[in-house]
Amino acid sequence: MLSFDIRELGARAAAVDGWLSPDDAIWQDGDDVPAEPVHVTGRLSRAGTDRFYWSGRIEGRAGILCRRCLAPLTASVAESVNLIFSESLPDDEDDPDVFQIGPRARELDLRPAVREQWLLGVPTYAVCRDDCAGICPRCGADVNTGACDCPPENDSRLDALRSVRSDEN
Repeated sequence: MLSFDIRELGARAAAVDGWLSPDDAIWQDGDDVPAEPVHVTGRLSRAGTDRFYWSGRIEGRAGILCRRCLAPLTASVAESVNLIFSESLPDDEDDPDVFQIGPRARELDLRPAVREQWLLGVPTYAVCRDDCAGICPRCGADVNTGACDCPPENDSRLDALRSVRSDEN
């Protein structure tokens, strides 16, 4: 469960222990959607008038593509989370760790914050293996499986040096 009754949070803190599914409506087109449900844990408590504090953790696995060869891979995502939810944002308007909740909201939904923290935690430059050779820039063949059929590229900027070298022989 990732939604909490604000009235109950006023009386006592709540333990957060829930899952955010990869097919939840919170995910948007272009998001690095998790490969499996994201485990969300922590503690949610009142932090003053109309403010709530969530200290916790999100963990899961992201289905992403190798940065070099575009092969699909999964990467672990584990992030510590410390966020404030507030009805008003006059002083914290530019603070990325503060989320606004409606002034008459009855529930505090953690899913938008979990989504944002997830997207920040997904590795941007993951590779399938350290020695990944990537793809050929001309034909797009995966060079990890073997050399492509492209002819070797000659750098014309070195032609002047080659001519000097051949003149010396």
